[in-house]
Amino acid sequence: MVRHIVLYFLKDKSPESKEALKQKFLSMKGKIDVLKDIEVGVDFMQSPRSADVSLTCLFESKKDLEIYAEHPVHLPVKQYVQQVAERSISCDYEI
Repeated sequence: MVRHIVLYFLKDKSPESKEALKQKFLSMKGKIDVLKDIEVGVDFMQSPRSADVSLTCLFESKKDLEIYAEHPVHLPVKQYVQQVAERSISCDYEI
């Protein structure tokens, strides 16, 4: 299994912006076969070192993560993220 975690730092820090991104991510649930699980969190600490939104996905293999990255359902979400996120950091690992 492979876990894919991304932390997003948004341009607009408003609750509405964070919720909109959360809903974009959750819109993929059940639409991409290789995406076994998805969890989205919105940070409540709002400390200087906090990310705004986290995305955690589960895949059966590295290959499935690659398929997800180019999946037609994921691509518009990725484009949206590129518009609203200032930056992101990720970690992908096997479990």
